[in-house]
Amino acid sequence: MKSKSILTLFLLLMGAASCDEEILEPVNPNQLGIETFYRTGPQLEAAINSVYSGLQANNLYNREYFFLQDLLSDDCDTGGPQLEAPRAQVLNHVFDASNPLVGANWRGWFRIVHRANLVLENAENATEEITEGLRNRIIGEAHYLRALAFFELVSLWGPIPLMTSSASTPDGIPRSSEEEVYQVIFSDLQEAISLLPLKSELTGSLAGRASRGAAQALAAKAHLFRGDYAAAKPFLEAVIGSGQYRLVDRYLDNFEEENENNAESIWEVQFTEEFGDAGGWNADGSDIAEVTFRGQEYGPKAWRNVIPSASLVDEFESVANGAEKDDPRSVYSFYRIGDMYNNGQNELTADKVQGDVTRPSWRKYQMIYKRENEDTRSGINFRVIRYADVLLMMAEVENETSGPAAALPYINQVRARADVDMPPYPTAQYPTGTQEEMRRAIQHERRVELGGEQVRNRDIRRWRRAGKLAAEPIAVYRQVHDRLPIPQNEIDNNSALSGADQNEGY
Repeated sequence: MKSKSILTLFLLLMGAASCDEEILEPVNPNQLGIETFYRTGPQLEAAINSVYSGLQANNLYNREYFFLQDLLSDDCDTGGPQLEAPRAQVLNHVFDASNPLVGANWRGWFRIVHRANLVLENAENATEEITEGLRNRIIGEAHYLRALAFFELVSLWGPIPLMTSSASTPDGIPRSSEEEVYQVIFSDLQEAISLLPLKSELTGSLAGRASRGAAQALAAKAHLFRGDYAAAKPFLEAVIGSGQYRLVDRYLDNFEEENENNAESIWEVQFTEEFGDAGGWNADGSDIAEVTFRGQEYGPKAWRNVIPSASLVDEFESVANGAEKDDPRSVYSFYRIGDMYNNGQNELTADKVQGDVTRPSWRKYQMIYKRENEDTRSGINFRVIRYADVLLMMAEVENETSGPAAALPYINQVRARADVDMPPYPTAQYPTGTQEEMRRAIQHERRVELGGEQVRNRDIRRWRRAGKLAAEPIAVYRQVHDRLPIPQNEIDNNSALSGADQNEGY
């Protein structure tokens, strides 16, 4: 999968980025259409590749996805001279339904839904150069990717238009309840689990495609977001018991280019610099780029638009604050003035860093660990779900269903990683004898282990809804929104929606 995507289907698919866009009538007789395309195995593979490619678009993992998730959380702050206005609005929680960052993510995920729908509707039409094994894998991947998109949408916006067929008519689609959306998500994931291979079977050019473990982990994450610990447990047990995954010894192997799709990676979005041009800057965010701008946006020697928040930096255990040991994940997560980079050849000095040099910068996903500058592009894959997250989810499930003693082995396994080697719980700072004490320890561990990985925003939302936050983490000067606004363009163009469908507070 770390190769140039087959983009044959793009011209066919670009007409419907969201459920409200019109389908144009004219047909180019020299161009393949839906009725003539999905006839062979290679064409069906091109179709599923176009779904994966949508994840690389500017409005998702190329750029806007990590901005939205990180700025909505308390993990990040702004560090450069000036954060663009739409992003600053999200950081300060003062955005409305016209915010371009919110709209970009909405369009990006509905584009994934639409492309997955096309695959599911046409997979049986392929009769040449195809085996049933290939067909089943592609159908499983389409179910997984559609479930992922719907989960991203429902967890941020709540009730959404539930588009379960391709946008072949201009009719509007009303919002469906969260329960109806989750029914589709869990049905899709059950199909994916039954059809997808184990990760160990995805070798060579198949590396990076969705696996059975990815679908199981996503199902657990969706149940956990809803507070249904009992439903999440069997999916976590299946991932842990599969023998397919383990924690890697070196924490930074999860954020560098040489160790992608490793034993800890359950699923990641693929990127590469092999094909050059950064791309991804067009107005509607639909450009596909084989690279991501994460390093350039977050890097200490780049724009530094986003830096770790003070509260995240302070969250790491330190001897100065009474801990038995300094948590090395602070060093692994952040660059500070005086640190070495570019394979140890250069020192990070104050004159090389924009903004407040007393504040650290992100180290995760930065290319300068092996070169002098970010150069506006990075081929480092995005680790969407990794095994450490699964273990911490299992610790939380056990704490909520069986009590703190059952949670201890899982949370301590994460702390025992070879190059982390933190003292096991309980500690002086984090006693874990009661369910509430273990809850605080798990929330701490998730934050320091998964900081800056687009996990914290959803964690805050689900813990807030369940009343399990000891204190509100979003600063008091910000307005707390439980859901994002439905983009105004969607309300204006979807005939089944009106202003009355807007989420509360906008």
